[in-house]
Amino acid sequence: QVQLVESGGGLVQPGGSLRLSCAASGFDFSSYGMYWYRHYPGKEREWVALISSGGATFYVGSVKGRFTISRDNAKNTVYLQMNSLKFEDTAVYYCKPNSASPLFGSWGQGTQVTVSS
Repeated sequence: QVQLVESGGGLVQPGGSLRLSCAASGFDFSSYGMYWYRHYPGKEREWVALISSGGATFYVGSVKGRFTISRDNAKNTVYLQMNSLKFEDTAVYYCKPNSASPLFGSWGQGTQVTVSS
C-alpha cells in the first residue's frame, strides 16, 4: 500500500525558511521521480518542484532560486528546502510520485505552510 507522509510545515515570517519532508513507502521509491505540489484553497494543485530518479531537478518559475528539492533514497524520503518565503507561498504542500499509475491515485494529508507577519 502506497503511503506518502508529509511533514515540516508551520508558521513562518516572510523571508524565513522551512524544510518539508515526505516519507514514502509501499513502492520502489528510488525508481520514481518525485514531485512537490501545493494547493491554494479553491484552486487546482500546482507542481512546485520535481526531482527525477536520477537526481535532476526542475522548478516552477515562482520558486526558482528559493526552493531546493532533494531526495534520500536510503530513507525513502524527498525534501523541499524553502528559503526566502513569501506570503504567496502559503498553501498545503504535498508530494507525489511522477507517475500516472492508479497505484498513486491518492494524495497524502499534506503539510500546511503559512507565511505571515
